[in-house]
Amino acid sequence: MRKSIATVSLSGPLSEKLTAVATAGFDGVEIFENDLLGGPLSPEEVRLRCADLGLGIDLYQPFRDFEAVPADVLARNLRRAERKFAVMERLGADLLLVCSSVAPESVDDDGLAAEQLRLLADRAAAHGIRIAYEALAWGRHVSTYDHAWRIVEQADHPALGTCLDSFHILSRGSDPKGIADIPGEKIFFLQLADAPLMAMDVLQWSRHYRCFPGQGGFDLAPLVAATVRAGYQGPLSLEVFNDVFRQAGAASTAVDALRSLLLLEESAGLSTLPAAAVPSGFAFAELTAADTEPLRGVLESLGFAHTARHHWKPVELWTQGDARILLNTGVSGPRQGPALTAIGVETPDPERAARRAEEVLAPVVPRRRARQDAPLDAVAAPDGTEFFFCRTERSDHPSWTGDFTEVPSRALPGERSGEQTAPAVRRIDHIALTQPWHQFDEASLFHRGVLGLEADDSLDLADPYGLVRSRAVASPDGGVRLVLNIAPAPDARGSRLQHIALATDDIIAAARRVRERGAGLLPIPANYYDDLDARHELEPEHLATLADLGILYDRDENGEFLHCYTATVGRVFFELVQRTGGYRGYGARNAAVRLAAQHGHQQGV
Repeated sequence: MRKSIATVSLSGPLSEKLTAVATAGFDGVEIFENDLLGGPLSPEEVRLRCADLGLGIDLYQPFRDFEAVPADVLARNLRRAERKFAVMERLGADLLLVCSSVAPESVDDDGLAAEQLRLLADRAAAHGIRIAYEALAWGRHVSTYDHAWRIVEQADHPALGTCLDSFHILSRGSDPKGIADIPGEKIFFLQLADAPLMAMDVLQWSRHYRCFPGQGGFDLAPLVAATVRAGYQGPLSLEVFNDVFRQAGAASTAVDALRSLLLLEESAGLSTLPAAAVPSGFAFAELTAADTEPLRGVLESLGFAHTARHHWKPVELWTQGDARILLNTGVSGPRQGPALTAIGVETPDPERAARRAEEVLAPVVPRRRARQDAPLDAVAAPDGTEFFFCRTERSDHPSWTGDFTEVPSRALPGERSGEQTAPAVRRIDHIALTQPWHQFDEASLFHRGVLGLEADDSLDLADPYGLVRSRAVASPDGGVRLVLNIAPAPDARGSRLQHIALATDDIIAAARRVRERGAGLLPIPANYYDDLDARHELEPEHLATLADLGILYDRDENGEFLHCYTATVGRVFFELVQRTGGYRGYGARNAAVRLAAQHGHQQGV
C-alpha cells in the first residue's frame, strides 16, 4: 500500500521535512497547515517541490470547527472553506481533513451537522476536492468514529467520506470491528499513530505522546486489517504529535516512521517480509579503545584469558566459558575512553537476518575484509551499535572465529602457570545500552522488528539526578537479553554508560576471585543490607557475605537474582549475575542503589 506521513510528525522547516520524507522512501505527505503558513514557499512551490521529490500530496489538514453551528457562523465557515479550497488548488491537493467540532457554539444535532457537511462537500466538489470527516476523541458532540460515519452516511454526498484515525479510535477504547460496516469507498483516509497507555486528559495525550506504530501500547494491526477488508484503498498515513520527534533530526525520524509502517503491514497480514531469525545467544561483545590496558586488567580479574588475535586487524579475543569479548584498538577520531561498539548475536540464518534488516531499513555496516575473512553481515542500531549476525560453532557456516589466530596462554593474576581453573563466567547474560534521549522508542522498535526480540514493559528507575527510563527486549528463551536505557542526563564526563552482564553459577566464588586478583567491586552502602535483612529472611552469615562482597539480591515468585558490579572504565562496566529458578528480570529493585553507588564512586565519595 502507499505510505504517507503528516509533516507535523517531523521537525524542521517544510522543505527539510519533504526532503526527509522522500529520502526515507515515502510515497506521499499530509501537508499540515501550520507548516505551510510558517514557511517561505508558496503553495505552487511546495507542489513543484513535492513533484520533484516524487511525493504526492495526499491530504491537506486540518479544517476545524465547521459543522452544527448557527447560520451566521456557518456563513463565516463557508467563506473560510473557500479560501482553503483555493490554497488546495494551488497545492494540487484534492482531499481536506475536517475535524469534528469542539466549538462552544456548535450544537448536538446530527441532522444539522449532516446538512452543513453536505453543503461543504458540494462547495468542495466544485473545486475537484473531497472532504474527509474525522471524529476527534475530544470532539464536543462527535467523538467516536461510528458517530462520525452515521453523520457522513446521513449527508449522503459523493464528495464526503470519513477519515479513520487510530489514536482517536483506540484512545477511547472503541472497537475497530465496526469499521466493517463502513463501505470501503466511503473511507477516504486512514491516519495511524500509536501511544503509550497513560491515564491523562486525551487532548494532552494526543498532542504530546503519540508515537509510531509498534512503539506504544495500542494494537494497530486489527484496525488496519479491518479497514483494508472493508475495501479501503488509500494510503497508510502517519500522523504523530510528539515532543521528542519534533526536536530530533527529521531524516532519522522519517526512516523510523517508514520502518514502523513496514512492520505494521507485516503484522496486519498485508505484506510479507523475511521472517525474523531470532538470535539464540551472544557470539561476542566488542569494546573499542585507543588504550585497552585498563580493560585487560578488568577482564583478567573476571577470569578472562587473551586467547587469540585477528590475523590482520588490531583486535584481541578474550574468552571465558562461552563468553567472548573483543578488544579493538583500531580507533579513529576522539573517543571518551573504552566503549561498547558492536555485538555479535548467534543467528540460525544470518543471510535471512540480514535480508530482513535491510528490508526494514536498518543501515548496513560497511566492512573492510580480506579475501580469506569469513562473511559477516552487520547492521547499525539507532544508537550506532553494530549488530553482527553470527554462527560461531556450526560446520555449515563459516565462523568469524576463523579470522583469529591463537596466542600462547599465560597465567592469570593469582594463579600458577599451567593451573587449570574452572571458568567462573559461563556466558554473556545481558547487555545494557544507554540510548540517546530522542531514540528510545526507535531503539525499542528496531530491536523487536529487526532482531525479533520481545519487549517488556517500560520502567522508570530512580537515579540521584532524575529518572532512568528502561525497557528490556529479549528472545523468548532468554538467550539474548538487551536492556535499553535513557539516563536523565550525561554523567560528569558527558558519556552514555553501557555494561555487559556475565552469567555465573556461583557469584560468591566469582566475586571472591575478582577480589583475589586485585580488582575491586563497586562498594554498596551498609544501609542497603539493613533494608535487605528487613525485606527477606536471609541467613545472617549469607547476608554478611553479600555485604562484604557488594552483592545485591532480588527475588520473585520464580527464583532469585544475585549481582555485583565492577568499577567503570571509560563508558563501560561489567556485572556478574547469578539466576536461580525461573527468574527472568534484571534486579530493577536494586537499580537506584547501584546508580547512587556509581555516582558516589565516580566522584570519590
